[in-house]
Amino acid sequence: MALAGSPTFALQPSSERVALSTNYITDFNFLNQYLPDTYEKEFERYGNRTVSSFLRMVGAEMPSNSDMIKWAEQGRLHTKYINVNADSAAAASTADFTVNDTLIPAASQISIRIGQTVMISDNAGTGSNKAVVTGVNYTTGVVTVAYYEGTGQAFAINSTVTMFIYGSEFAKGTDGMVESLESQDSFFDNKPIILKDTYAISGSDMAQIGWVEVTTENGATGYLWYLKSEHETRLRFDDYLETAMIEAVPAAPNSGAEAALSSATAAVGTVNAGSEGVFFAVENRGNVWTGGNPTTLADFDSVIQRLDRQGAIEENVLFVNRDFSFDIDDMLAAQNSYGAGGTSYGLFDNDEEMALNLGFTGFRRGYDFYKSDWKYLNDPTMRGDLSSGGVNGLLVPAGSTSVYDQVLGKNAKRPFLHVRYRASETEDRRYKTWITGSAGGAATSSIDEMKVNFLSERCVCTLGANNFVIFNA
Repeated sequence: MALAGSPTFALQPSSERVALSTNYITDFNFLNQYLPDTYEKEFERYGNRTVSSFLRMVGAEMPSNSDMIKWAEQGRLHTKYINVNADSAAAASTADFTVNDTLIPAASQISIRIGQTVMISDNAGTGSNKAVVTGVNYTTGVVTVAYYEGTGQAFAINSTVTMFIYGSEFAKGTDGMVESLESQDSFFDNKPIILKDTYAISGSDMAQIGWVEVTTENGATGYLWYLKSEHETRLRFDDYLETAMIEAVPAAPNSGAEAALSSATAAVGTVNAGSEGVFFAVENRGNVWTGGNPTTLADFDSVIQRLDRQGAIEENVLFVNRDFSFDIDDMLAAQNSYGAGGTSYGLFDNDEEMALNLGFTGFRRGYDFYKSDWKYLNDPTMRGDLSSGGVNGLLVPAGSTSVYDQVLGKNAKRPFLHVRYRASETEDRRYKTWITGSAGGAATSSIDEMKVNFLSERCVCTLGANNFVIFNA
């Protein structure tokens, strides 16, 4: 059995650019002797239609006064190379290795120094050694070591090995370390985008009463139809303030968007069009799960092992769609030895009036994971029901991280996700709204209308994107 394909949910937007006959009841016949029994108030058949609140839950907002937002994120503390070629034969007591990792831009930046002790492991699993570094050629990237083991090198020549530093050792009466290391940060930037919307109504229509009592999600009610349209424009704009921060992408060079949106007044070095939204940042700098939802503990263990290799943030929140939420519930229920029948999720009192709870709000396995339904991913007018390019969930680390803020000129604590909006002492562009025209209290022009304008200029900063996981459909 399955849900019938018809009737289905409606996707046709209720908002129109002009007032049409379909917006009003027109079938009254005053020559009919029978009076219809009418419901004056609109019925909210789609419930709360707004999708915003995600960024308000996990982030913060703070001002910025520049076309470019820049921040620095810490690099790794310890040194490890995973693409190192063994230049010497097996059983050699001393050996040369060439570091080929593409993570370093030049051999001169190898962070291995004479006197350090290293662990060397064959990537094919044939053996490992421990050795002390006796020479480093910073021009060619060749490292010379002397093995501690009497049997010498445990793997063959030209093996690809992993090498990491675990300490150092020097003979008595020798000089100290001959080189020093300089900390390296990763620098990221983003630019704000300008969002606008507007609603206009003629003065005559503002004075027209309706028989339907309209209502919106923000609690506005009344018998004036234009109030509904104005409030829904505001609600729609509020949603776009969030969804634009989630979905925004930078315009590629020579793209149509770059040509249409580039500004000659943009700051030097900035991308003229687009911005880095949350999804873009995580897909390019974070962790991506593909091929369906993780539905077993083994699947989640692979996610946890990846988090171990990243920032190892203790608490994380999973914002998921309905299918992913059910998959997590079923996975957790399966851990109960009596859960095969699906009736013993959690702990119950066996009361005859008990409402069976078949869901979970979170779990702990290595880290704490809290689960929250994300309406944006379920809404059929937004991310819900996409045939391609869908997202099933997003893992967001909780708390804040320390970054160097170039505006403040010092390290500052920032939420992993936060919004920066343009503002100065004279202009605040976080959320601007103003009325023009000659109706509704405005007296700015001779046009017989009230025009409500909305504007915001903002971007989202995704700090430590390596700690996020996006679950693509």
